[in-house]
Amino acid sequence: MTKPRKKEEEKLCVQRLKALSELNRYRIVTELSKGPMMVGELGERLNIEQSLLSHHLKVLRDTKLVATRRDGKAIQYRIAYEQGFCEFEQGIDLGCCKLVYE
Repeated sequence: MTKPRKKEEEKLCVQRLKALSELNRYRIVTELSKGPMMVGELGERLNIEQSLLSHHLKVLRDTKLVATRRDGKAIQYRIAYEQGFCEFEQGIDLGCCKLVYE
């Protein structure tokens, strides 16, 4: 029997899944699952324009999927594992479901 989820947990889960349903955001999370990355490098690897990348990163930050660390003027992004996510084999356990990279 599974533990009933609180409405707040369910709402955040749905927001995260919606954020990941957009192709560029999915690609960003997939790339960051390989390790932390500076925003410039992330944009180059994914061939995403800076302004569009910034928009997608904001959505991912707002849903607490990614976290930042400032290094001088540069900003490094990473998966926000402190939010209860954990890595497994080739994916991320989001708490409400598992995202598997194939």
